[in-house]
Amino acid sequence: MTENELSYKIIGAALEVHRNLGAGLLENTYEIALAYELKQLGFVVKQQVTLPVKYKEVMIENAYKIDLVIENKVIVEIKSVAEIHPIFQAQLLTYLKLTNLKLGLLINFNTLLIRNGIHRIVNKL
Repeated sequence: MTENELSYKIIGAALEVHRNLGAGLLENTYEIALAYELKQLGFVVKQQVTLPVKYKEVMIENAYKIDLVIENKVIVEIKSVAEIHPIFQAQLLTYLKLTNLKLGLLINFNTLLIRNGIHRIVNKL
């Protein structure tokens, strides 16, 4: 399954979560619910994946935490905020570059229409 095909399934699962939970909950709630939906579809889902960064001779083991990695192909960063700031997109692009993955989805569940809260970020796709 390609990254684009997988992202289509992830967006469908996000729609299901938003349809059932609505807007305004904490990010952790959406993360757990989305992971559940994706696992029900048979996907391998990793949650709270730590990402180390090397600075000179120092290895910073827990520099970042990625919300979800699906099938080792797509990163999902979950937000529940009033608006998406460019720093969130930059953060996801950093994750993509550090992991050499090509596609990420930034999903803001704090919207009336979830389609308005979904942003695709690509890294050499």
